[in-house]
Amino acid sequence: MSWRDRFGEEVTCVRCLEVRDTSDVDRLLWCRSCLLTARRRATRRGWVVGISGALLLVLWIWWAVRPTDLVWGGWAATVVAAAWIGARAAREVFFGVERVLNRRAAEAVPPAVPDA
Repeated sequence: MSWRDRFGEEVTCVRCLEVRDTSDVDRLLWCRSCLLTARRRATRRGWVVGISGALLLVLWIWWAVRPTDLVWGGWAATVVAAAWIGARAAREVFFGVERVLNRRAAEAVPPAVPDA
């Protein structure tokens, strides 16, 4: 028995409060468009954190490590890898926090009901 079996053919997305087909929502009842929007937002924030961390790493390498001219490629690869890994980790944290808090659901306004 799947979680989808407990619902009817249509459910309301808890993010945007629009009625969607059961196959268009995930187990937390977020529709695909809300999921993509949250993922994009988390990706942007993740890159900000990743690049900021990489810049701090560059400053630390420049002032504390003082690399020689022989290994610039190695240090550059280290900084790029740190930016990428930091961005990925921060993206997952931001996305997870947004999913757990589900703040938009608390702030969402139900769509207007058409008059019959």
